[in-house]
Amino acid sequence: MPFDFDTLRRRPDFEAPNLVAVDATDRLLLDEAATSLAAAEPGEVVVIGDHYGALTLGAAALHGSTGIRVHQDPLVGERALDLNAAESNLSAVFTHHALDESLVAGARVVLLQLPRSLSALDEIAGLVARHAHPEVAVFAGGRIKHMTLAMNDVLREHFQVVYAGLARQKSRVVTASEPVVPPVESTWPRIERHTDVEVPGGALAVAAYGATFAGARVDIGTRALLDVLPQAMPGAAVVADLGCGSGVLATVAALSRPTARIIASDQSAAAVRSTAETVRLNGVAERVEVLREDAFASVSAGSCDLVLLNPPFHVDAAVEPGVARKLFEGAARVLRPGGELWTVFNSHLGHRSVLEETVGETRQISRNPKFTVTASVRRGSATP
Repeated sequence: MPFDFDTLRRRPDFEAPNLVAVDATDRLLLDEAATSLAAAEPGEVVVIGDHYGALTLGAAALHGSTGIRVHQDPLVGERALDLNAAESNLSAVFTHHALDESLVAGARVVLLQLPRSLSALDEIAGLVARHAHPEVAVFAGGRIKHMTLAMNDVLREHFQVVYAGLARQKSRVVTASEPVVPPVESTWPRIERHTDVEVPGGALAVAAYGATFAGARVDIGTRALLDVLPQAMPGAAVVADLGCGSGVLATVAALSRPTARIIASDQSAAAVRSTAETVRLNGVAERVEVLREDAFASVSAGSCDLVLLNPPFHVDAAVEPGVARKLFEGAARVLRPGGELWTVFNSHLGHRSVLEETVGETRQISRNPKFTVTASVRRGSATP
């Protein structure tokens, strides 16, 4: 049966009529790289940032690529690829890898969905330039509205030849080749020390890899939650940071609550690596369990006293309230009855009614024109 892009789905990620599993950039990348893909030997093709499997499965089905090494930062992307591959009978053509040397060593063709973050692009480009084959070609594609000339500049820091192809259906591919010699040394993770965050022992050290939300900064939403954190169930024995990012909330909780058990979870591989490094730098690694999961999937129902959450509200470029609801439901599942979910969100969003529905009685803790912090009390009995 011929490979059909239209059969690919986003699940277990959020699905909606305005959200797609395949876009014009996937198709353009595969077309632009067709000659290189056809010439590549098994194990020489790498795919980075594949949303739901279109690039990986397209390279295999349309161009005969095998031994494809794949890195996807979101865990739901990995799972969607696995599900789509199983339905296409292509599960054997690829393997998942961390964003490290094993992903790109000796690669001759790299297909890259351009990340929005220049930091993420720098980390990826540097890794490829240092460890791929000297004749590697990187095909980096994106939607034109999300591409900037600064992306070309980042690529030129690591490759001698960078040029942009013709646009098609509002997408474009930038090709990079001839890695600079000697290669640029890695600067990841980036580390910042924050003297304005009150923690025992002085400054809070924050580490971040390129794709981590807010980098090594402490974003203003997190600061709003930090301001009221001492009020949040001071006697909680188990505290969980859902969507932990760089691990700021989990680390501050561990430092300020020395007897509590702390869980930090995120579906982003970069976030999990960043949190692991942040808790290590602050001396609390032995007390913080760091998990790469989708909405606390493996955490036992009713096992947490307090959950801290700074939820995203975008899916791709669309404002999608369903992504927050999924996190609220995950928090409700792991909270014991009477446990609390403390959430910070943009004040214009109507999350309070959803929190009341999914978790329980919700009260406002603080509010300013930008952010609102609420506390929701878990009702009834825990759901398994």
